[in-house]
Amino acid sequence: MLVMPGKLKIHVDQDKCQGHARCKSLAPELFELDEFGNAHEVGDGTVPAGLEDKAWLAQTNCPEIAIEVTEE
Repeated sequence: MLVMPGKLKIHVDQDKCQGHARCKSLAPELFELDEFGNAHEVGDGTVPAGLEDKAWLAQTNCPEIAIEVTEE
């Protein structure tokens, strides 16, 4: 088993998010939508083990480049 150093965190830039909701479609465990359809990270943005690929996939598929993935 490959152990990744550190944990991933995601953050949605609210100024960039246009509510396409691709992230929510691709990674519903990691993103929530507000009443306007704009996405934000679940909780503090910590990506649970096993969902790292979904975090990167959501970032890659965001048309507004509003999702930041960082390693702690």
